[in-house]
Amino acid sequence: MANYSLQINGRKYQTEADPDTPLLWVLRDNLNLVGTKFGCGIAQCGACTVHLNGEAVRACVMPVSAVGSAKVTTIEGLSAKGDHPLQKAWNTVDVPQCGYCQAGQIMTAAAFLKKTPKPTEAQIEEAMSGNICRCGTYHRIREAVALAAK
Repeated sequence: MANYSLQINGRKYQTEADPDTPLLWVLRDNLNLVGTKFGCGIAQCGACTVHLNGEAVRACVMPVSAVGSAKVTTIEGLSAKGDHPLQKAWNTVDVPQCGYCQAGQIMTAAAFLKKTPKPTEAQIEEAMSGNICRCGTYHRIREAVALAAK
């Protein structure tokens, strides 16, 4: 076990974990930040997407020891009031069905729109293609990303 000082959502957290513990489990089990979901455990579905210094990463395969001094943002830290343009667009378009993948979808879209503020439909399709939605709401996800970009 090792001690870690993590910067998450603008706050400092102290926790103890094995160095190879995935960031996902540190967030959920140690720090009770449960908005980030477990989906597949092999970085294929995107449900566990968080930001590491603004870049979208899969927390299920990111060892806590690799975080270092990077700033982590989870869905809980995207907006204090839940009024991020993507969160508003998600509500406007009524994207979620079961909702399980939505935090990862939004976090992927947020990192994408930060780099590509005026995307084409093809760019949105490509950027979001790594996130799986079991309910099949892909058309509404793409619509909400395009709306948030406006």
